[in-house]
Amino acid sequence: MGLMNAGMNSLVWPVLAQILLTLVVLVVMGVFRRKAMMAREVRISEIALKNDAWPSKPQQAANNFTNQFETPVLFYVLSILAIHVGATGWVMVALAWLFVASRIVHAVIHIGSNNMIIRPLAFLVGCVAILGMLVGVFIAAV
Repeated sequence: MGLMNAGMNSLVWPVLAQILLTLVVLVVMGVFRRKAMMAREVRISEIALKNDAWPSKPQQAANNFTNQFETPVLFYVLSILAIHVGATGWVMVALAWLFVASRIVHAVIHIGSNNMIIRPLAFLVGCVAILGMLVGVFIAAV
């Protein structure tokens, strides 16, 4: 396995992008929480044991950060399995990028307007991409 294996390396990039998205959401959450603390919108005693006392923006970011450890776990596992079984063609890579793009859109909506008409659609697109990746891994494994 050399560094020039385009198929495997191509699938690695969306995985790294998803990890970067998670870290960006973490930073956004920290910024929102710091602003809320500095504006005295919340007291430390209110958030010491539970997170429901945060104002809406820090809570939206925190909820989205938690989301980055839910459905994306399936993406990570499927990406590793795809590399393992050799399902690293352009279709799998396109599905992986579609998933990451859907997560970026979902995060922007969730942390921003939190529009519950389009946010579930972004989530659904990601789920369809995951399903496609599952099928691709299954076909390659058989």
